[in-house]
Amino acid sequence: MNAFAYDLTHEDWKAWMRKHDLPEWRGTQVMEWLYQKRATSFDEMTNLPKVLRSRLAESFVIQPLNAITTQVSRDGTVKFLFALPDQHAIETVIMRHDYGISVCVTTQVGCRIGCTFCASTLGGLKRNLQAGEIVAQVVAAQQYLDQEAERVRSVVVMGSGEPFENYEATLQFVRVINDAKGLNIGQRHITVSTSGVIPEIYRFADEGLQVRLAVSLHAPNTELRSKLMPINRRFPLPDLMEACRYYLRKTGRRITFEYALIGGVNDRDEHAHELAGLLQGFDCLVNLIPVNYVPERNYVRTPRKQVFAFQRILESHGISATIRREHGSDIAAACGQLRAKHLEKLENTTG
Repeated sequence: MNAFAYDLTHEDWKAWMRKHDLPEWRGTQVMEWLYQKRATSFDEMTNLPKVLRSRLAESFVIQPLNAITTQVSRDGTVKFLFALPDQHAIETVIMRHDYGISVCVTTQVGCRIGCTFCASTLGGLKRNLQAGEIVAQVVAAQQYLDQEAERVRSVVVMGSGEPFENYEATLQFVRVINDAKGLNIGQRHITVSTSGVIPEIYRFADEGLQVRLAVSLHAPNTELRSKLMPINRRFPLPDLMEACRYYLRKTGRRITFEYALIGGVNDRDEHAHELAGLLQGFDCLVNLIPVNYVPERNYVRTPRKQVFAFQRILESHGISATIRREHGSDIAAACGQLRAKHLEKLENTTG
């Protein structure tokens, strides 16, 4: 794979300059061009010597993404389908909230976790992304927002793929976008989501970061969770909850539990009571997500009245619960849907 300019933190750039017998402050200049001025080529870096610009161009690719499709929703959500250098495709989403603009990034091409309600797993896992390919998604989103003089305020690592199965690249991504000389996005404004890869939850707890953790739960008991999320057979719910307890003890940071409500499957009153029992004693927030309709999955959305009933039951047990506001319902909002349509179109044209 190519080396991407966005793979490197400020310290990495300074080390690269030292290795090539150049002053460290040249690395600071490169960071400024990449993230403050958002240069798209090394030729734009006019305060660097021409020989250095040539060496950088030989060593690194700046922007590994090429926008195939950009869709804009009525609610202001923007969804990108990007082609990678090897012609794989990934999705990135800009979402507008009352508290600012967030970007949802992808960490893998496809996904092997196999959640039965998710479009991301259609076609399986192709490969992990490099850190720079994840960073590039945020930079591309910021370049889009530059046209409106707006700024990315927060980042959620909740797009296609399982971040903790691409752990090192995900952590390097966090370091780069958090870097004061980079995009300078505070760690508390970064959320990493996992479907429950237990060893990496322990590892993540020990990193000493202030990054937020979200855990995809989607069921109140291990039997139902195994039906919805095959990963539960490898990392059972009781063990997952113990890992979450360790995370809370070690970090003191509240966990968000994601819970996709699926009509007639996991959304009944008894499920809400059972979920509340499972989460008693946890400093947590439950994020209720009315499931997006995915044609290949044939699940139906929970009626709005029952969504609110589910929330009220959790709150009656002292569990904080929010309902995720829908973003981009008119532009294939579910993770993986736009990519799935693109792959189907490619198959039809080449088959």
